[in-house]
Amino acid sequence: MLLEDTTGLILGVSNRRSIAWGIGQALAGAGARLAFTYRERVAANVQALAATLPGALAMEYDVLSDDRIQAVMDRVGREFDGLDTLVHSVAFAPRDALDRPYLETTRQAFTTALGVSAYSLIAIARSALPLMKKRGGGSIITLTYLGSERVFPNYNVMGVAKAALEASVRYLAHNLGPHNIRVNAISAGPVRTLAAKGIRGFSAMHKGAVGVSPLKRDTEVSGLGDLCLFLSSDLGRGITGQVLYSDAGYHIMGTTAQSRAAVSKPVA
Repeated sequence: MLLEDTTGLILGVSNRRSIAWGIGQALAGAGARLAFTYRERVAANVQALAATLPGALAMEYDVLSDDRIQAVMDRVGREFDGLDTLVHSVAFAPRDALDRPYLETTRQAFTTALGVSAYSLIAIARSALPLMKKRGGGSIITLTYLGSERVFPNYNVMGVAKAALEASVRYLAHNLGPHNIRVNAISAGPVRTLAAKGIRGFSAMHKGAVGVSPLKRDTEVSGLGDLCLFLSSDLGRGITGQVLYSDAGYHIMGTTAQSRAAVSKPVA
């Protein structure tokens, strides 16, 4: 029970196949009491999932609204009296910005992708700071992808958003370190989530990644959850400002090998 008597807030759950839900199961299994956020269109799904965990909360939110973010934090403060772990699993880009060449990215699509996928981490961390200070520190974890470093066809503006997200991890780690708050990112390999079903060519991309990776296997949601558990616990107390990969080793392979798998856009 590494997280016994701790609290956590997880943003980005939409259904039971979500990476965020897998993380929630890992943290709850280690003793954490959790709160989940959801968008209105998936309210029933997330409320039903939260009901399966003792003492869990489920709240509507909007990462583009500072007022909604603060409302979530205010309720977490009332219910939990502080916050130990914050998991940011939020990303979005307009479909046109993924389907068209990056050169054709519109100003509006760029602003939307960067606002939802990167700036939201800053806004949420700022709002969570008082609750984490009450606990004497904490751990903030976000989800990223290798497209932040290398070009994957059709990933486009999401790659730029993930690069901004990873840079934000480092700057936030510097800002929040004096408060004993650690900030890290997990770079996940392609995962068969419900969102991935809507991605053109995802199956081929997923198969290619498995074939190229040294471990020759899927990126498991349970493995991502366990890594998040490690970073949330005292076992990860000396780690901050880092991007940790959980992709069966796919990221270490050379560009020739990767190009065989980069046949379509990967999961955001």
